Amino acid sequence: MPIVKCKICQKKFYAKPNWLKRGWGKYCSPECQHKAQLRGKFVYCEICGKKIWRMPRQLIHSKSRKFFCNKSCQTLWRNRFYSGPNHPFWKGGHHQQYRKFLLNSNMAQRCKMCGNNDRRLLVVHHKDEKRNNNKVQNLVWLCLNCHHLVHYYQEKVK
Repeated sequence: MPIVKCKICQKKFYAKPNWLKRGWGKYCSPECQHKAQLRGKFVYCEICGKKIWRMPRQLIHSKSRKFFCNKSCQTLWRNRFYSGPNHPFWKGGHHQQYRKFLLNSNMAQRCKMCGNNDRRLLVVHHKDEKRNNNKVQNLVWLCLNCHHLVHYYQEKVK
């Protein structure tokens, strides 16, 4: 009767002789066999420190060599580098609330030039083309097409 040791937990167990001929009989249970087949490794989340399992392919393909337990941790890490002045769309720190100013005023939401009232197409235009002048008298609704005409073809707002 061949008694062998499990390669994972070192527990002694009985292995049939024909198992040993075939190269089987190395593990005492399916759980130990499963542990032996795992090829990745445990890493820690860069943000929260949670222990996570990553496969070899995931370990190789990480450009930053940083690992995250979920998308929210990844986003928190990424926003450290791409927020504020480091972000490609940074406009100097001025928060643009002129759309809210026009929405709160009683001005009808329709294009001042062509009369289009599709709210998906409406944008806010500064009459004097100075972004810092956010007085309601300086703001008008324009559709995307008319806004393009005003800026690139010097059309006048009626």
